[in-house]
Amino acid sequence: MLGHVDGRGAGTLELRSVARFQNNPVRLASGLHWNLTGLYGSVLAGLGEALRAAPDVASIGIDSWAVDYALIRGDRMLGEPFHYRDRRTAGGAEAVHAIVPFAELYRRNGLQFLPFNTLYQLAAERDGGCLDLADSLLLVPDLIAYQLTGAKLSERTNASTTGLVGVESGEWDDELIARLGFPASVFAPLISPGEPIGALRSSVAAELGAPDGVEVVAVGSHDTASAVVAVPMRAETAAYISCGTWGLVGVELEHPVTTDAAREANFTNEGGVDGRVRFLHNVMGLWLLSESVRQWEREGETVELSALLAAAASVTSPISIFDANDPRFLAPGDLPGRIAEWCAEHGVAAPASRAEFARSIIESLAEAFAGAVRTASILSGVDVETIHIVGGGALNELLCRRTADRAGLPVLAGPVEATAIGNVLVQARAQRFIGRDLETLRSLVAAAFAPVRYEPRAG
Repeated sequence: MLGHVDGRGAGTLELRSVARFQNNPVRLASGLHWNLTGLYGSVLAGLGEALRAAPDVASIGIDSWAVDYALIRGDRMLGEPFHYRDRRTAGGAEAVHAIVPFAELYRRNGLQFLPFNTLYQLAAERDGGCLDLADSLLLVPDLIAYQLTGAKLSERTNASTTGLVGVESGEWDDELIARLGFPASVFAPLISPGEPIGALRSSVAAELGAPDGVEVVAVGSHDTASAVVAVPMRAETAAYISCGTWGLVGVELEHPVTTDAAREANFTNEGGVDGRVRFLHNVMGLWLLSESVRQWEREGETVELSALLAAAASVTSPISIFDANDPRFLAPGDLPGRIAEWCAEHGVAAPASRAEFARSIIESLAEAFAGAVRTASILSGVDVETIHIVGGGALNELLCRRTADRAGLPVLAGPVEATAIGNVLVQARAQRFIGRDLETLRSLVAAAFAPVRYEPRAG
């Protein structure tokens, strides 16, 4: 994505797509992995396109999903990173909690329980012996940055999702790392959004045709951290939903909330840009719909998403609501079958057609989103008046409308490319093209990308 930012006068913020590519995991004998080698090749191709379109590009920023990592020995990656949906971590949480009970972990790292959090993956890695071979560990965006620059650094917003960073200190929790038997030497120095990572390696710059000195700048490398930067909200009255594969539902805070009530509600305190806290809950998100579509296509059907959603909106029969956060929905596979299974176990009618399945998914997500907003408000003390939905979910009119209806609050939808916008804005600020505070950045977003407003309806 190419961004153009000018903070003079009323300000200018423009974004355009230069290159897109698939990100398909691969199943090897060892389990489900990301094809990072292929992704890196696509990144290079995309950067080449961007530099041909804008030879004077000022900097590059990288964001991706969280928790997954590669082990490095010298300059060599020890295999493709595991996918967080792989089943290898089944015993990781139990092994970690036997050493450090979850209540203590929550006080230390502030993270909700997700079975694929990095520290649980590392417990499985440790027991398999692979961790002993590595001299460094890099999360996905840090790995891409290393390949581009040669610098081994860990950006804070993504590092906060490992479970090994202190929720109060923002630094690696060396005592926790030692207690869990992980080698402290593999964890790279931490860096904050806006700090320089390094210039492109000379070999990379030559391959891309880049001018000397093009710099890679740390941004909110956890995609949700970048997305929240681009939510045009008043932090004291708004909740956000960064909606794509996952639905990240929460509020932005100055300080973490690590009460017993927050732990029992499974809310997380993840690092945000400028030291803000993303106090949120993970909802399964549009993965439920996309994986259902993939299952139908595996069965030989052709599914056109817009037509499916139009049919779902027209459903008038009673719709069953299921628990969108049930762990059975995490792994790839037959999601419609698992939804029907959940309905049978709970004595409710399973959807009878694809349109009803899609409507059931949308209604269940909207209910989960609304519930998470209410809980975030209670736990944080933020009096939520508006919900902002950003990311791909902002294009789903039915989901936005039903979230507004079920929450009883207005929903403001957009921008869709919030992650890329937040990434670009942090870079632009680092280059001193725009002002310093997040509210200034968000005012630029609001002016450039007017959101669509959905008012709640009764009934």
